[in-house]
This record gives sequence, C-alpha cells and structure tokens, in this order.
Amino acid sequence: MDTYRRQFLVGGGAAALGLSLGGCDSVPAGRYTEADIALLAKQRDLEAKTKGQGPYGRQLYAGYRGLAELPWFDLDNHGNLQCTDEDVPYSIDVHCHLGMSVLFRPNLDLLAETPRVKHLLDCDATNPGCPLDLDIYINGNFSDQALDDLTMSTVAQGVWGSQFAKTQTIPNLLREMDSMRVQHAMLLPIKLGIPFGDQLEQDWCNAVSAGAADPQLHVGLSVYPGDPDAISDMRQAAARGGRIIKLHPTVQRFYPDEPALMELYAEAQALGLVVFFHGGRAGIEPESSHRFAMPRHYEAALAEYPDLQFILGHAGARDSEAMIALARRYDNAWLGIHGQSLTMLETMIQSTDSDRLLFGTDWPFYHLGASLAKVLLTTELSSRRTLRQKILRDNALRLFPGLWQV
Repeated sequence: MDTYRRQFLVGGGAAALGLSLGGCDSVPAGRYTEADIALLAKQRDLEAKTKGQGPYGRQLYAGYRGLAELPWFDLDNHGNLQCTDEDVPYSIDVHCHLGMSVLFRPNLDLLAETPRVKHLLDCDATNPGCPLDLDIYINGNFSDQALDDLTMSTVAQGVWGSQFAKTQTIPNLLREMDSMRVQHAMLLPIKLGIPFGDQLEQDWCNAVSAGAADPQLHVGLSVYPGDPDAISDMRQAAARGGRIIKLHPTVQRFYPDEPALMELYAEAQALGLVVFFHGGRAGIEPESSHRFAMPRHYEAALAEYPDLQFILGHAGARDSEAMIALARRYDNAWLGIHGQSLTMLETMIQSTDSDRLLFGTDWPFYHLGASLAKVLLTTELSSRRTLRQKILRDNALRLFPGLWQV
C-alpha cells in the first residue's frame, strides 16, 4: 500500500479517536523546514545503503523466533523465544505499554491470558517470520501491510475493539518478561486529550493491582499539555506512587519547548518525577506531526531544568544523531535505546555517557527479545560485561532509587 493511502488511514484513525491532525495549520518559522524533511529522507537512504556494514556485520533473522540463532536464546517446546543464558543479567525495561481501550472503551480484559502475543508490529505472525534486520531502525523491518494493520488496530482500540490489544495483557507481558529475564517493567500510559474514555492510567493501575503485579510492573502517568487539570492530575499520580511521566510530542501535538510546558516541567521537578519524552521522528507517524519532534525543540527543557531528569525515548528514533548530541551536552538527558540499529547503539556506547543509557522495548509494539538481542550483541566482549549490567539494569536502579525490591 502506498504512502498516500497510509496517510489516509492514519488520518481516519486519528479522527476516530477524536484527535485532530492539524495538517492545515501554519507552521511557525523555523519549527519545520525543508532541510528537516530532507534530513529524514537522507537518514533512510543512508541506512538502506549501509545496513550490515557496521561493526557487527549482517544481522538478519527470520522473525523474533529467528533470534534463537544467537547464543543467548533458544525456542521452547511451543516454539516461543527464550533467553536461556543464566549469565544474562535480569533487566529493567523502562519503556512498556499494555493493550489500549479508549474513547468508546471496547471490552478489554487486561488480566486475560492468550496462547501468544500479537505484537503491534508482529514479526512472528507468519512462519517463517518476517525478515528482522537488527542493523536498521526497527520499524524499517515491516511491510506496508504490517503498518496498515497497525493503523487499523489503533482505530479499533477506540471503536470496536482490537484483536491485537486483547493479547497485550498483564499475564502475557509477565510471561514474555520471564522468558527474556526482564525482572521489572515501567508501563507508560499516554493522555490522548480525547473527549471521553481517556483513562489508560487508571485502567492500568487497577489491572496491575487486581493482578497482584505491583512488584514487577510500575504504572507511570501522563497529562495532556494544555489541560487545566494537568498539574492537579500530576500531583494525584505522584501521591499514589507514580514516578515517571510520559509526554509524546507527536501524538499530543506540542513542541517540548513551548512556554506553556515549562509549568509542567517545574511541577515534575518539584514532585521528583522523571520525564519520559517520545523523542524524534519514527517515520511511520502522520507527516503533519513530524515537526513537533525535532531534537532542537527538546533543548530548552533540558537547559532550563538541569535538576529534572529526562529520558529521550528511542534516542531520537530516526533523528538519533541530533538527540545523541543533546545527551552529550546535558547531564540530565538519558537515552532510551529502544529501536536503534546495532551500529547506532555502538555509536551511543562510544560517544555518550554509558551511565545514562537505558534498556527499553516499547512492548507490545515489538517482542522484548528484539531490544535485548541488540544489547547482548554490543556487549558480547568480556570487557563490556559491566556495561551490559549498566544498560540492562543498574542505570535504571540509579535513576529510580528505591522503586523496586531487588
């Protein structure tokens, strides 16, 4: 399916969820330029030309199950991927979600268990699985049809119910965590700003509590920029123990350096929260939202609030070079490594403070093993075993002291 049809579907999905794409509003000068557009195209072209030529060579597998070719993994009796190497540290995943039911709130039992997870980008939907190249940005592995399925699943989460979301439940996440030696995960809800049914945080908190999963799963919080109740909502969430706030410039459609956002950052700092930003352009979101996520728009927050810790999710996605540069300049910038290629992860290891690299998977978009495999490959040398421990576990423990019983 071509790009124009996908944009149509994305627009329809946003409309169904009550979200305005705002494609016809004017873009303030300097916010998004022809040079920015060209930079994204250049990144894609360069990645296509150089994949497999980095320090780890060609790393291509037949789906998530195909990662069993690597020495740390195997398949169980049901054909599910398992991390079988007991020397792999138990990890902490700072970037997870659950299945979503919003707007009309179609039925979704977050405590149900199903035989397999249908990841939103499901590389094991076929046998053999889709070609999974670890040396490109992860969403570049998926076909037009898979991206269209993602779009329709997004619509379904707010209208008639998603068959994908019905598998993205707490028992299924815990089962996958156990198979991948992931000990704890942070669940990051997002406030969508829709007129009703916008209560992922409450739903996830209730489900985690009902499933007695609190020791392993921590539910963060989110507010919608511009909501008059945002500050009071932050305080309530912090009072119940929330430690991390998710803000998503491309979904919530805001520039991270807008003056109106500074009040939110000040309150987050006062409450002792950590801000988790979706960072950069992933390349599969509506083009009209790309302008909000340019790395330069994040700098004012980092500069104005040096005591507030920010996680830059996806390490800037397809804008990683500029986001890595921010992490080098600001000690309060942490890089979530999810999605990046092996070559780019190596660049982060060599050029940034490895004490501020954080393991994350973006489950249920992808299997946990896709992110874990990249960390294990880049830390395979015995001289990097301390680095492996930091990325998978210790850095998160320092950022969130006292949160988990370890």
